[in-house]
Amino acid sequence: MAGRIPSLNWLKVFEAAARTESFARAAEQLNMSAAAVSQQVKSLEERLGAPLFVRQAHSVKLTEAGRAYLAPVQQSLMTLEEATEGLFGKSREQGLYVHCVLIFAHGVLSRGLPEFEAAHPGLSVVLSTGNSAVDFQQGFSDLKIIFGNPHAYGAESDRIMGEWLFPVAAPEIADKISQPGDLLDWPLIEVGTHRSGWRQMLEEVKVMPGAGKMVYADSTVMAMAMARAGRGIALARAPASDAEMRGAGLVTCLDGARVRGSQTYHLVYDDLRALRPPARRFRDWLLEWVRQQGWD
Repeated sequence: MAGRIPSLNWLKVFEAAARTESFARAAEQLNMSAAAVSQQVKSLEERLGAPLFVRQAHSVKLTEAGRAYLAPVQQSLMTLEEATEGLFGKSREQGLYVHCVLIFAHGVLSRGLPEFEAAHPGLSVVLSTGNSAVDFQQGFSDLKIIFGNPHAYGAESDRIMGEWLFPVAAPEIADKISQPGDLLDWPLIEVGTHRSGWRQMLEEVKVMPGAGKMVYADSTVMAMAMARAGRGIALARAPASDAEMRGAGLVTCLDGARVRGSQTYHLVYDDLRALRPPARRFRDWLLEWVRQQGWD
């Protein structure tokens, strides 16, 4: 399979020709002759065993196969460029690339990053967010902040903190919940990708799990949005969801009823000894800052 991977030069030429729909314009951008562009595209097509362009008098058009191939080629070239710049570029001592689960970025990092950047002038944190495992496979990052099993994302990790779950709803719904059984009068919004959820919460308040109507969301952010719209009762996941809860105007139901989540947030990387200086400084700061907040 590895023998079929095309030359990087061919891919760069293909991307430029596809983007400009012209061998001549691609040649100008790449400082090549149009004939050289045409030859390299032809070599790529021969390697792949399929035409990528329909040649016309003064332009070229992508074939169906060419259109399908363009997106992954562009993504791969972008990822390679980001990794090269991040590791070897002029800004490698100033840029710090962090990929973070969305709710943690919004509810936790947004509170502390100004303090970190003020203490480290000239160091810029480039923060990208995601929720799924696929999201965390895109692009280069020095560090990943994930929720759940850290071993799926890197060889080494630090535990950052856990979470507490408790029911929240729009005020007009929360006002009608005076005892645990009242929860079952409303749809219970579950984040299906989390191990801890409504089953644990209902067991905690002595209500039979499975008795309520479940509706599903793909993230806590979406669950909060659904609760804000009056579609049911969501589970807050404190402290990461605190800001989202306030922004959605949600209030607690059954004050004091909460359950400890079984999953935790982790800072993930491949090798502590190989971390670049900005990443080391961020790691040390984050773990100490979270400890100072009293989050565990």
